[in-house]
Amino acid sequence: MQFTLITALALASVAVAVPTGGPTTPTPIPASQCNTGPVQCCNSTQDAKSPGLATIFALLGLNVGDITGLVGATCSPISVIGLPGNSCSAQPVCCTNNTFNGLIALGCTPVNLNL
Repeated sequence: MQFTLITALALASVAVAVPTGGPTTPTPIPASQCNTGPVQCCNSTQDAKSPGLATIFALLGLNVGDITGLVGATCSPISVIGLPGNSCSAQPVCCTNNTFNGLIALGCTPVNLNL
């Protein structure tokens, strides 16, 4: 069971890192409008409907039809925006489902930290 989960998460990291010519990125929202938890800083994001993610979702037992927005990989929370050391050099996002301990975050929307 653990091996399957670790394998699925490793594949997810690869799948999210592979660029595709899919849909465009949603319009960023102000960080103050993220009401699903802390703003996350993800190393990479990809559209949830990307073909490469379907296999990963199946391995994790997720219903692909229910997932919208972006999928983030290797995410960590940004606790207080504006303090030194809390910047995000990758993609800041607001996610509705981050139950995989930051390895994968689902239902993400880009966040503009400057607003």
